[in-house]
Amino acid sequence: MKTKYDILIIGTGIAGLTAAIKLAENTSLEIGLITRGEKPEESNTYWAQGGIIYVGSEDKKISDDIQLASKNTSYDEAIKVLLKDSSRILNEVLIEKAKTEFNKNEDGSLAMTQEAAHSIPRILYNADATGKAIEISLLNYINEIKNISILTKMTAIDLITPAHHGVSIHQRYEKDRIVGAYVFDQEQNKVHKFLAKKTILATGGANALYLHHTNGLGARGDGHAMVRRAGGALTNMEFIQFHPTTFFGPVAQKRFLLTEALRGEGAKLLNPKGERFMKRYHKDLELAPRDIVSDAIMTEMIENKWDSVFLDITHESREHLETRFPTIFNHLLNHKLDMSKDLIPVVPAAHYTCGGVKTDLDGQTSLKDLYAVGEVACTGLHGVNRLASTSLLEGLTFGHKAAEKILTEISDNNFYEGEKIKDWTLSKEHFDMSLINQDKMVIKHTMWNYVGIKKSRNRLLRAKAMVSELNTQIQKFYKDAVLHDDLIGLRNSVEVCYIIIASSLRGHQSIKESKEK
Repeated sequence: MKTKYDILIIGTGIAGLTAAIKLAENTSLEIGLITRGEKPEESNTYWAQGGIIYVGSEDKKISDDIQLASKNTSYDEAIKVLLKDSSRILNEVLIEKAKTEFNKNEDGSLAMTQEAAHSIPRILYNADATGKAIEISLLNYINEIKNISILTKMTAIDLITPAHHGVSIHQRYEKDRIVGAYVFDQEQNKVHKFLAKKTILATGGANALYLHHTNGLGARGDGHAMVRRAGGALTNMEFIQFHPTTFFGPVAQKRFLLTEALRGEGAKLLNPKGERFMKRYHKDLELAPRDIVSDAIMTEMIENKWDSVFLDITHESREHLETRFPTIFNHLLNHKLDMSKDLIPVVPAAHYTCGGVKTDLDGQTSLKDLYAVGEVACTGLHGVNRLASTSLLEGLTFGHKAAEKILTEISDNNFYEGEKIKDWTLSKEHFDMSLINQDKMVIKHTMWNYVGIKKSRNRLLRAKAMVSELNTQIQKFYKDAVLHDDLIGLRNSVEVCYIIIASSLRGHQSIKESKEK
């Protein structure tokens, strides 16, 4: 197996795939894409329903909308990058190269929908499976590129620095350089040293740490934990966005997302009394920013001891809903709900990590030769609360920008001498999978109950004490146990939980509190 690439990309969502495509234009470069998933499409990109923002030249309001959603905490310079470069990159990568299918109007022009906190329709979509359309089209395009290799069932364990062969901690330049990653081969049960001139993290967010979430199970903070252990900077890790509307069905953990486009097309939120309660919370009603709608729903549920509220789109015909939202329609039908006739029970769930690995506007992290793009990264674009449908555009834009930057630097880089890097020492003590699963559930319940939508100092202090003790026990267990993807994930999860809690305590600032300041 080849384990030496000019560029190593960890993660196969829109950000990682876009970076790979741009880098592959330099055909002398060998690019390795690795993913812990069994298939490369296993990413949060694949499950994104709503759409991707298209910033047209006539759009003068996008900056205001981003800042309004984030309570004026978004980084202006990151917004400027989106305005300047995103439409060019979207046209080049998705429209021209990957030929991603988006819905069109009768005249053949691209159809656009509107979502919460957007002042105008500006979102491209493919029914209610936009992420799937993007992910598959990018992978199909990459499959034809000879200098990109995709390796599945490969779990990154740790980033490699020259410190792994004993470089003095005082030699900061060398210590803070990333030269690759230790990677666990799930099929061979062995650890490889993947060496690279540049490494790109595109590992996604950390929302599967919560009991109720909309993400794939791999969204457990792997990239965040690896960067922290390597000495890199994270920022704003307390900024976790909750999506207001997920289906309150029989599956209690990974909640089925009900895209914001439903509310963009007129769906109303009702409480069990039949009241349209959002009028008490915001002038934009159901199209208020996500944090406000999520908080309103939780307030209604807690104060009235309700299990859920309801989404009502029964004003639309069955024919329209089956065509416009086929994934959602069929999912609900499988649960004996006809959304053209029935109210849909909904609850909020953890959805997006707005903080992350601190980067500049080219994706460069605080560690030399390491870039981070997509949800694992924090450019400052989202502030405390992400505007709907900016996530796919951010991954596309900054994945491309990072690749552009790397192409200007790569000729100056050499491979680090692999024989100088210590081999990974495998432990032999077998573990009890039921214990790992129990620890996972403790983490999820703790994060949901104490570090969720409703935060307080007392809740956070209790969570810190619980997670601190668990972290100590898991680290001891990890040192001696046989490696497994779930064990690697558990170690990362508990570390990132502690970071989120500590960050929340330092700022003592939930999204609601930020709004009130």
